[in-house]
Amino acid sequence: MTKSGLEKYKFTGSGNWVKKVICFLLIGTLVGCASNPKNDGDQNLTRHERDKFEGFNRAMFAFNDTMDRWVLKPVAKGYVYIAPEPVEIGVKNFFSNLGEITNVFNDVLQWKWKAAGVDTGRFLINSTVGILGFFDVAQHMGLEENDGEDFGQTLAKWGVGEGSYLVLPFLGPTTIRDGFGKPIDIFTNPVTYVEPSNTAVGLTATDLVQTRAQLLDVEDLIQGDKYIMIRSVFLQRRDFLNNDGVVEDDFGDEDFEDEDF
Repeated sequence: MTKSGLEKYKFTGSGNWVKKVICFLLIGTLVGCASNPKNDGDQNLTRHERDKFEGFNRAMFAFNDTMDRWVLKPVAKGYVYIAPEPVEIGVKNFFSNLGEITNVFNDVLQWKWKAAGVDTGRFLINSTVGILGFFDVAQHMGLEENDGEDFGQTLAKWGVGEGSYLVLPFLGPTTIRDGFGKPIDIFTNPVTYVEPSNTAVGLTATDLVQTRAQLLDVEDLIQGDKYIMIRSVFLQRRDFLNNDGVVEDDFGDEDFEDEDF
């Protein structure tokens, strides 16, 4: 990031961070309704063992789905309608570049030094040559973007158990382990330290809208019981990330037809 960019966003470690964390959580809730060593034990549990609070989770899912349908999804559609494709790509690249900070932090904690080097290089190159990350120049230099790291994955690497699948009001799908990792992810997100707070909240909202916009076309793939479909996709994605791509493919084992609960 250039000097002028730093001055514009005034990254600092102090300030009204508690207020910003609360604001991020409130806004971040909307996208959730749309966002270890080989921990094979978690993968081998039955879906009911991994979802011990299904009754509560379904109620929260219905609430989140309603909020998404009436609030976030219409905004995301409007964004896609008015934003030219190059702008959409640039905005996505900008926030992906900021996410490299969290990637590097967790790479180091997981002792992934090669990945830490790649992610650091991507951030430095894209923040400068790529104009604050709006252009992904690093990929053309052999530094490909990875699948991302977060503190939930670090906890898995350290051997912390997954805990039950959980759907939180506004926050959406997670697991107990990943839920404990979210506050750390907030503190490693550079947007947390942007001043004034209104600017930080605006950036966070923009990130959520552009993320939701990317999921609009995916909705056509959902059939049968939407809750089960999303749960299965979420848990398999987390298994994939936690095990660095080495997972047992049992996607077809779930029955997506409506069922009693």
